[in-house]
Amino acid sequence: MANSRNLPKYAVGLDAGSSRTRCVLCVLEDQRLRFLAAASVPTQGFQKGRVADVNAVSQSMLAAVKEAETRSRVLVDSVVIGLGGPSLESSQGRGVYEFGRPREIAPNDLAYAVELASRVQIQPGRMLVHVFPQDFTVDGRAGYRYPVGLMCTKLEANVLLVTTSEQEHEALVSAAHRAHLSVEDTVFEPVAAAYAAVLPEERQRGAAVIDFGLHSTGMAVYDGDACVGAASLQVSSDHLTRDIAVSLQHFYGISVAYDDAETLKRGYGCAMLGLTADNTLIEVPLSDSRGSREITRRQLNEILEARADELFDHIRAEIDRCGMSQALMEGVFLTGAGARLPGLLDMAERKLNCHAKFGLGVGILDWPQNFQDPAWTTPAGLAMYAARLRQQKSNRRCPPGFFGLLGW
Repeated sequence: MANSRNLPKYAVGLDAGSSRTRCVLCVLEDQRLRFLAAASVPTQGFQKGRVADVNAVSQSMLAAVKEAETRSRVLVDSVVIGLGGPSLESSQGRGVYEFGRPREIAPNDLAYAVELASRVQIQPGRMLVHVFPQDFTVDGRAGYRYPVGLMCTKLEANVLLVTTSEQEHEALVSAAHRAHLSVEDTVFEPVAAAYAAVLPEERQRGAAVIDFGLHSTGMAVYDGDACVGAASLQVSSDHLTRDIAVSLQHFYGISVAYDDAETLKRGYGCAMLGLTADNTLIEVPLSDSRGSREITRRQLNEILEARADELFDHIRAEIDRCGMSQALMEGVFLTGAGARLPGLLDMAERKLNCHAKFGLGVGILDWPQNFQDPAWTTPAGLAMYAARLRQQKSNRRCPPGFFGLLGW
């Protein structure tokens, strides 16, 4: 019988987005993760970011995994799935651990204080997804990140709790099970994207990941090892497309189908005026098949700039809420297919007053150059998270502790 320690350890990330379902399949070799295959298929079964048809979502998952299996000649039995959409929320938690007598703090004490902080009363119908330790208070003295070895009688843990709808979570996991896939874990998509795109030293200096999806925009904010903010915003790539269709009808009397508005956005759109040839004429197909009309590129981009400006107002409010408005030394990392819109990086820098760049996957051997695309960052991060789970299971000398709770 083959020794199970010598069997290949595969790590699979599955990102079931509202538009595309992407799968990344890797293998662990000598503590390094190597790329084997990836696949992207159209998603069916989502409506406004929520699972509307479990069977259709399951078929999309199965199609993506089967394509990756065919390309890698590897059979997949388990995956890590990304969570997104409007049902994700975050809140602060606090746990107090009374020792009873003065003694040194041990690593297990930190883990227990964090566990106490996670035992909050969650609203009916919601479930806990992540617990991110932020800092500790030792006998009333706040601001300790890792106070092991200090003497105290009372230890307090401050954590960030990320929750989601039980119904939505169960629907997504059920879709995977119907595709004959075991779900190792579920991860908030911006957190997964941070796994792939943000290096530890960049997190230390302060960074935010903004994941632009079709029906929601997720974000995660980091200060050192701590995730200090997480949110799912209701302004998304879909709103930009719908604004084109609605505004062209309202202001110019041009009726445009949704798919044609999406084509206009991808072909000619820009999130800021002045970055393109604004006087260029664009041919707009009419939805009633009566030919076409012409508008200037400026008219199109005025619509997009207004919505992008609103989007970053919401993002800035979330960054302010977690106290990081002047502390993002590494700036913001934009991920997701929606981040491809020209001008979005410039708008981010103007509105957030910090550096902005695409969050691209790093740390996977043989990662293809054509996958250096923000649309592939989240599935890459999910595969990296899956690899970490495999390493924890195989390395029995390192039981889960405080740093396992950090999410890194």
